[in-house]
Amino acid sequence: MNKIYNPNKEEWKVVLKRPTQTVADIEETVTKIFLEVEQDGNSVLKKYTEKFDNVIINDFKVSQKEIEEAESVVSTELKKAIQLAKSNIEAFHEAQKTERIEVETSSGVCCWQEKRAIQKVGLYIPGGTAPLFSTILMLAVPANLAGCKEIVLCTPPNLEGNINPAILYTAALCGVTQIFKVGGIQAIAGMTFGTETIPQVYKIFGPGNQFVTVAKQIATKYGIAIDMPAGPSELLVVADESANASFVASDLLSQAEHGVDSQVILVSTSRDMIDAVEIEVEKQIGALPRKEIAQKAIENSKLIYVEDDNTAVELINEYGPEHYIICADNEDFYVENIMNAGSVFIGNYTPESAGDYASGTNHTLPTNGYAKQYSGVNLDSFMKSMTFQKISKEGIQKIGGAIEVMAEAEGLQAHKNAVTLRLNSLK
Repeated sequence: MNKIYNPNKEEWKVVLKRPTQTVADIEETVTKIFLEVEQDGNSVLKKYTEKFDNVIINDFKVSQKEIEEAESVVSTELKKAIQLAKSNIEAFHEAQKTERIEVETSSGVCCWQEKRAIQKVGLYIPGGTAPLFSTILMLAVPANLAGCKEIVLCTPPNLEGNINPAILYTAALCGVTQIFKVGGIQAIAGMTFGTETIPQVYKIFGPGNQFVTVAKQIATKYGIAIDMPAGPSELLVVADESANASFVASDLLSQAEHGVDSQVILVSTSRDMIDAVEIEVEKQIGALPRKEIAQKAIENSKLIYVEDDNTAVELINEYGPEHYIICADNEDFYVENIMNAGSVFIGNYTPESAGDYASGTNHTLPTNGYAKQYSGVNLDSFMKSMTFQKISKEGIQKIGGAIEVMAEAEGLQAHKNAVTLRLNSLK
């Protein structure tokens, strides 16, 4: 791992650089596929599924029989684990529901806000080197709680043209309405435009590689909303001498094994901790089945020493990590002063893996510094806030004069007339 000691602020931008391509690097490829899918639909999905996933798919929609067969092969132990996680995720997201807000702003002027579900949502579930059935829990559970009518799921097939059984089991358990065997750019394009098989949706959710991330951003050009530009996974740990070096190393590796373009960072006020974590990483990485992937991600990662807590928290806010673990005696300071992070994990016994699976919080989070302006997925991500108002005769008399004056000042005579006619009718 790259060790960096006391970097100057002028160097922070370079030190904290993510190992990702820019949108411009891959936008041309994404745009080309989008235009093809818009024009020719399923035939293009088939072409790119064969090219990128090395399998020919003639029927993209997963059948009920396939779902039932998947359920029969998922172990009882895994089913119980998924059900436990679902229960905790439901409890946390159910608590996020809010009541109608109503205010009489002036006598006779009643305004209120209500939330309505987004009718059609698309969920993208990565399936390549790691079939992320846990992400279905994070997306389909709040989608159902919100009341979304159509929940469409796309995920890439394996070389036999099948979907991982755990993905199908979890999707059925969580109320996904349709499942399709298609991944990558072509899946995002399919949900953006709709094809002969895949319905068009209003908003697309879910993580993916850099191509999927750019595809989601391109989808917004066609009027489709997205949860956030979530790309390769990342984790930052702040740890002092009170931390357990083996725990810290295990957390760093838990994110490094996601993909070769993942990034993990340790920030510490202890040189000894940095050295100890480096040794632990080398010890633990050798036993990982995904050792080669983790090793490449570790090459992109940093061990950063700073002299004090204030410098540490300033650097962390500059980075804006997706996942942020605090293992320090002064944990209250770090909790109170973090402004930019997707999800925060506090203490030696709170691994990031807990949030990935079963604690109840959502693991679909902003990456690449977007934690500075985006929230992670939550119940409101699947809803829209709508405002309503009803004005009585008394109410229009109360605020009508102000409306007339303001409309005239802006040169919008028809706006003024709409009020003046009503006021005159009441004289």
